[in-house]
Amino acid sequence: MNRFVAGGVAGLLMAAAGLFWWQGHAERQRERALVPASASSPVDEGLPEGDENAFGAAPPMPPEARAEDREAQRFNRYDRNRDAIITRTEMLGSRTRDFRKLDTDGNNLLSFEEWAVKTADRFAGADGNGDGKLTRTEFATTAPKPEPKPKCRC
Repeated sequence: MNRFVAGGVAGLLMAAAGLFWWQGHAERQRERALVPASASSPVDEGLPEGDENAFGAAPPMPPEARAEDREAQRFNRYDRNRDAIITRTEMLGSRTRDFRKLDTDGNNLLSFEEWAVKTADRFAGADGNGDGKLTRTEFATTAPKPEPKPKCRC
């Protein structure tokens, strides 16, 4: 029985020693990262000379996109003729395709019926008797269909 107790105590002591060693190792790495490369000498640590990664320094991170670059990209998307000036036509150009889809008669005027075409079509489809009025049963057919839940890819 004493051997089991002694083995358990020895195991706990070894785990505690390992934990202290691990924390000390992490602290040394943190100190090394804070000290500039010129301040520490590879000779002192027994590391090969000229090896920049031997000091445990993190590799350089790729540069992040600056806000100016993102803004320049956004500007270039609108500036179609690349003259460094955005005209009203260029600014509204992204909306013309959607407008043309709604302008069914092509007169460049958007009437209320053209704007509300989906709702008007849904009303016309639900009005079974064509009297221009929806009863409760007719209105129930306009309810959106429930979307099926995606199957799990387990």
